[in-house]
Parts: sequence; structure tokens; C-alpha cells
Amino acid sequence: MGESVADIKARMRELSCVVVIPTYNNEKTIISVIKDVLRYTEDVIVVNDGSSDSTAALLAELRDVDVIHLKENKGKGVALQRGFQRALARGFRYVISIDSDGQHYPEEMISFIDYIEKNPDSLLVGARNLNAENMPEKNSFANKFSNFWLFVETGKQLVDTQSGFRLYPVERLKGIKWFTRRYEFELEVLVRSLWNGINVVNLPIKVYYPPKEVRISHFRPFQDFFRISIVNTVLVLLAFFWVYPIRFIKSLTVKNIKAFIRNNITNTSETNLRLSGAIGWGVFCGIIPFWGYQMIFAAISSHFLKLNKIIAVAASNISVPPMIPFILYGSFYLGGLITDKEISLDLSLLSMKILPDYLYLYLIGSFSLAVISGFVSLFFSWLLLTLFRKKACNK
Repeated sequence: MGESVADIKARMRELSCVVVIPTYNNEKTIISVIKDVLRYTEDVIVVNDGSSDSTAALLAELRDVDVIHLKENKGKGVALQRGFQRALARGFRYVISIDSDGQHYPEEMISFIDYIEKNPDSLLVGARNLNAENMPEKNSFANKFSNFWLFVETGKQLVDTQSGFRLYPVERLKGIKWFTRRYEFELEVLVRSLWNGINVVNLPIKVYYPPKEVRISHFRPFQDFFRISIVNTVLVLLAFFWVYPIRFIKSLTVKNIKAFIRNNITNTSETNLRLSGAIGWGVFCGIIPFWGYQMIFAAISSHFLKLNKIIAVAASNISVPPMIPFILYGSFYLGGLITDKEISLDLSLLSMKILPDYLYLYLIGSFSLAVISGFVSLFFSWLLLTLFRKKACNK
């Protein structure tokens, strides 16, 4: 026998969990979705995102639901954020979001509360069966695209990053300032939650997609895909310029450094030359002007070169924020030296007319600096390894 509806409602109240339903022009399904949700909880917030159909009139007839009306359509991200704000103002700790188009089964909220009772303050994402009947092909592609970039930006692998059926630990998220407003918000919240140390997990859910001829979707393939691509570009740059370098710096404890040396240098069977080659190659990759993709390039290229990927990626972190001014200055200086051109780093003199010259000098100088630094790092690391590494490791 399963637990009663009264028991489920009690658990929802005990967890301080409210359901937020963002809706836009879903007049055919919104009331049935709300009624299904009310079977499991008495705490429901509906955000009418400027609907132009009869949604507002339908919601006006409800008495047991907290309704927020936005005068204009602002986007799903804004609707969810307004729901979060209302939930926090009412003292809730968690928000379960569910779409208003009828594709989700509210009874699956039970698996969310089962998990959150054992793992508080996690962010849960319902993982749909992407091979389900009537699943739009564009959804599968967009989800794989989003999954890939989430992994690049956070190192976390999820099977579904676009499901709208989620549980948000809004108490943990309340200090974050979001910069997206529409569908891309659901990606931003995952990435920045992971950056802030929040546990993000997929939980399998059932999903219903009506036949194509009766399906309502507000996803605009070109506009929304373009916006998501822009957001991914920004997040990748933040990850590689800020998040990963900061994590790397924070990881530089005596204990972690000793463990890294022991596992990847002292106790490996690789020769000193190959280890120093990985270091030199990593430094080279960290200086070349592939900003935002240097660690990815180091990992992929070292794999094909059969060098130690961990050592190479670690060495590519030479481009951490404190080192960037020195790398940039060294690149411009070498570029000017090689081309025999004088260069002024006075930004007040910079103009579109001379910008191509600056870019040319930087590219020439950065590759030159990368080559020189790579060989210097290779030589000195080989020298140190030869002097201090146990000879047995080189057999």
C-alpha cells in the first residue's frame, strides 16, 4: 500500500516546499495541471507570464492558489524568479517547478521529496525518457547540446538539463544574482548552482507529449537557441577565466600538492622526459591565445600526443587571473621585438585604426612566448625530475 495523500501533503509542509507553476497561453491545460498538483500539496504559486488568452480569467476563479500576474510576457526565467521571490517571502525552503502544458505527472513529486529528505539542499532535475513517444526531435538535440556545455562549464554530467520539472533549494539560491530571463535561465541556474557547491542530480520521471498537431510550445528554435548559445559562451569564459582557476588555486594546499605529486609524478612509471614534456606542453597550451578553451585544448592534444593529460591540464593553469597581465605584457613585448615595431600600452591611444596592428603583435608574441615558456618549463622540470626523482621510476 502506498502512503496516503494526506501523508504526502504533511511531508511537503514539513519540508517547507511549495510548487511554482509558470504559465503562458496554456488555457487548455493550466486548470487541470493545478488541480492535479493540489492533490498533493496545498501550497501552490502560479505565475501568469503575461498570457494573452483566457488564462488570467481562468485563474481568477481559483480561491486556493497564490497567483502572480505579469502584465507583459517576460520569459520563463523571469516567471520562475518571481515565483522564487514569492516563495522566499512566504518562508518556503524549496520550490518544485512544473510546466503548465500537462506533460508532467505531479505524483512524481514524491520521488523529489524522498530524495531531498535524505539529501537536503540539493537541486533535482527530472530526467525524461528522451526516446518517449512523440518526443520532438529538436528537444533531443537541444538537450544533448545543453548537456555537453554543462559538462564543459562544470565537469558535471547529466542526462537531462532542460526538463522543467525540478526541485530548487531556493534558500540556498537566494544570494545569487541571475542575468538570464527566458529558457536559458534553466541552464544558468544549473551551472551556477554547481559552481556554488550545490548538489545537482537527475531523477527519472515519466513524461507525456501530446501528438504534434495538438502540441503547444513556446520555444522559438532560432531565437532561443541563439540566446542559449550566447549564455553558454559567457559561462564558458567565466568557467575558464575565473571558476576553474579559482578552484585550482584553492586546491593548492600542502596536502593536495603532495598527493598530486605522489600520484602523478613520484609513483608513475613514466620517464622524466615524458613527464617534463607534459609540463612543457601544458604551459604552451596555457599561453597560446585560445582563451576560454586552453584547458580543453591541453586535454585533447595531450591525449593524441600520448602525454600525461592530468599533468598537461594542471600546467595549462599558468593562465590563472594573477598571471594574465604578465602573459599579455610579455606577448605584446615579444611581438614588438620580433616585428621590430614600437608599441604603447597606453589604452587611451587605442583606436580601431591601430587595433589590427595590436592584434597582430599580440598573436605573434603570444605564440612566441608560449613556445619559449614551454621549452623552458620542459628543460627545468626535466632537470628537477632528474635530480630529485627516484631513479627506479625511470626504468
